[in-house]
Amino acid sequence: MMFWYGNGMGGWGYVLMTVGMVLFWGLLIFGVVALVRVLGRGSQHTAVPAAQRAAPERILADRYARGEIDEDEYHRRLDTLLGRTGRGSES
Repeated sequence: MMFWYGNGMGGWGYVLMTVGMVLFWGLLIFGVVALVRVLGRGSQHTAVPAAQRAAPERILADRYARGEIDEDEYHRRLDTLLGRTGRGSES
């Protein structure tokens, strides 16, 4: 004895079921991709802003303070960074 009432699911039922599953999986995949993009973008916001990066002049001054370069080299490189052609007080 079968308890089968009616004709079962018609053609439109199969169409709606197929469309529903495609929408479900599409939304699920879209959600995962969006989540990965948001989480991946979060690591980029931790980068040091341009204003907080060390300026070339500051790096040069730090090297001079540590004794890595002497005074003449410091002034020569600083002049180059600032676009000066030479120091007028030197011979």
